[in-house]
Amino acid sequence: MFISDHETATDMLQYEAIAKTVVKLIQGSPGVPVTIGVHGDWGAGKSSVLKMTQAAFEGKDGVLCIWFNGWAFEGFEDAKTVVLETIIDEIKRARPKVQKVKDAARKLFKRIDWLKAAKKAGGLAFTVATGMPTFGQIGDLIGAARSALGKSAADLTREDIEGFADETTGLFKDAEEDSVPAHIHAFRKEFVELLEAAEIKQLIVMVDDLDRCLPATAISTLEAIRLFLFVDRTAFVIGADEMMIEYAVKEHFPDLPPSAGPVSYARNYLEKLIQVPFRIPSLGVAETRTYITLLLVEAEYGADNEGFKKLLSAAREDMRRPWLSHGITPRIMEESMGKNVPQAADQAMVLAGQLTAMLAEGTKGNPRQIKRFLNSMMLRKEIGEARGFGGDISMKVLGKLMLAERFKADFFEEVAREASASDDGRSLRLKRLEEFVAASGALAPAESTKPGTLLRGKPGKPSVPEEIEDWVKIDWIHTWACIQPPLASIDLRPYIFVTRDKRMSLGGAGATSQLGQIADELMATPLKAKTAAQRARDLTAQAVKELFDTVRLRILEEDAFSTQPAGVVGLVELVKVRPELEGSLLEFAQELSADKLGAWAPAVFGNVFTDRTVQGEYQVVLKGWSDQTDNKTLKKAAELISQIKEKRG
Repeated sequence: MFISDHETATDMLQYEAIAKTVVKLIQGSPGVPVTIGVHGDWGAGKSSVLKMTQAAFEGKDGVLCIWFNGWAFEGFEDAKTVVLETIIDEIKRARPKVQKVKDAARKLFKRIDWLKAAKKAGGLAFTVATGMPTFGQIGDLIGAARSALGKSAADLTREDIEGFADETTGLFKDAEEDSVPAHIHAFRKEFVELLEAAEIKQLIVMVDDLDRCLPATAISTLEAIRLFLFVDRTAFVIGADEMMIEYAVKEHFPDLPPSAGPVSYARNYLEKLIQVPFRIPSLGVAETRTYITLLLVEAEYGADNEGFKKLLSAAREDMRRPWLSHGITPRIMEESMGKNVPQAADQAMVLAGQLTAMLAEGTKGNPRQIKRFLNSMMLRKEIGEARGFGGDISMKVLGKLMLAERFKADFFEEVAREASASDDGRSLRLKRLEEFVAASGALAPAESTKPGTLLRGKPGKPSVPEEIEDWVKIDWIHTWACIQPPLASIDLRPYIFVTRDKRMSLGGAGATSQLGQIADELMATPLKAKTAAQRARDLTAQAVKELFDTVRLRILEEDAFSTQPAGVVGLVELVKVRPELEGSLLEFAQELSADKLGAWAPAVFGNVFTDRTVQGEYQVVLKGWSDQTDNKTLKKAAELISQIKEKRG
């Protein structure tokens, strides 16, 4: 049982309303260029909104919807030209038999090839007008000629290169070579000609994962989009965290003056590019409870199960007005799943009730973090089953312990350490905590309650046992202790065993808590990962190695690498500040299965290694990716990176 962490077309969060609004906006003015931003924190569901929007346009006459993932091209030399080439190539692929489309596309490809050649020269400075080009300009010209003529460097002749230079020079005479506005105008004019040849009434480009890119890639992608801002019949829908884009602008343009008004220059840049912004809100408590229940039921029975479909429909109806929501009640569950509600569905409802409040607060209503928590919980249950002690693990106990592990790691470590050292797997301090909370009027002692029962103790102000003074000062721990079931009488050793891969036993709760927090940040956005890596600069060699391994294990849990998984940027940033980990990063690259890898891998890993020995070993990995034939996307990316390195070498 596994919950997919990728974008989904199953709407459990009422994101369809946002998607429908975006679709209506685009359809309302089909000839007018528009750029729409779908904003939200990392993991908020931006990709799902984009997928729903794309699905709404499928099969529409005269409409072409293209998907572009900026993160997949992270590390390539010029993300701007990649965007342009992808859009033109997709239009060409949509009309493969139309000669006018081929001709118009070929013309634009040549213009882009010229852009590649002229990038470092600042125009046609390397032509006859200025005489001898530099070595770098010669390399750019040869690379562009190879791309345009479809030949290898060894097969190119002097006549090929000179002919290519003459042809591109002639192509740009009408664009007034020294005039940037005229050049942009020419590109837009030719692009409109391509749309007309392809009989495309409206081109829609979905730009995803832009906020995961490093600043240079994000800005290059936005600059490419800017070329289309005034091209009729084009619409761009950009999924990104606006705060991350603002950061990218500041990083890429460090000399921007401080703002003189209420809006920063970085924000102005974004607002001029994105005409219509939509912000995805965080989940509230009611929405989180419904979401957890739906995720668990879908994971158990599948999205095509009739009972789940009825449950989803009822939940969506209930969530139309979240402020009036009652969540998925037993009655709704019976009406959807049958009078005799299956055990797994009933357990999903119970777990949702148990976890919701603290999970909603701890994740700040972030859908992806909620999914990861539930996936980790189910994975650990499966570990227990595989090892033969699954019957010793209750999901309610496991869920409660994992809340402590996730949000109060130092507290969890103290409980785990004491339970592991005892003969019966129980924690005496935890028993004292539950007794104190019960005496305070919240929960009866574990010994006097039946499993799953919540009772009130006698009200009053009991004295605090000395051994738990530090715990009772923390409101979070007090609230956690009130969650069912009580744990004082439970053998916690099976639960601790299945969590040991995530715990860093560094001999001190403070260190463990610190490293756990850094690991979480390394799994987050590029900005947070970079900041977290800087915090790891002064850690001991043992600590930083355990930190690396923790993030590595979390990444490998995903088992889906067609797009760059969360945490890879964190590992890269960590290696940059601690070069002694280069060997560990190489081993991680070798662990990844070639048949599951996307185009991101060759570029990301190839730019990190500085040690000559590690560089040599990585070339072997890169060659293996280039030689394999099962994964064409990986093969092409590896070959391209190899060519770039040969050119630079």
